[in-house]
Amino acid sequence: MISHASIGVRDLNRAIQFYDTLLGIIGAKEVIRTERAKMYGTSVDEPKLMVCIPFNKKEASAGNGSMVMIQADSQESVKELYDKALELGASDEGPPDDRLGGIIYAAYIRDLDGNKIGFLHRPKS
Repeated sequence: MISHASIGVRDLNRAIQFYDTLLGIIGAKEVIRTERAKMYGTSVDEPKLMVCIPFNKKEASAGNGSMVMIQADSQESVKELYDKALELGASDEGPPDDRLGGIIYAAYIRDLDGNKIGFLHRPKS
């Protein structure tokens, strides 16, 4: 249903260094690259995450209430993503913990441009 989510960035090369390292943890790779954007995923036919210089040529800004959730395969992977993001310069928005009454295990960060990113594991019931 979803093709991709886009995150506007101010400095594409800086964002690529951040997301290459971070998303490599979960096996995401470059699936599309242009002068203004890079898409990560497992294939072009699966949902992707795009980091891009805004196409309207205005400065990127974090949207209030906007968030991208990145699915992880375990609670340990959520923690690894969260820790690596902080190590790479992200800021904390909520450490790894049970959320929504234990329905999910998640952590939240703000990337280098202030975009809110979550890491989520949904335990099997």
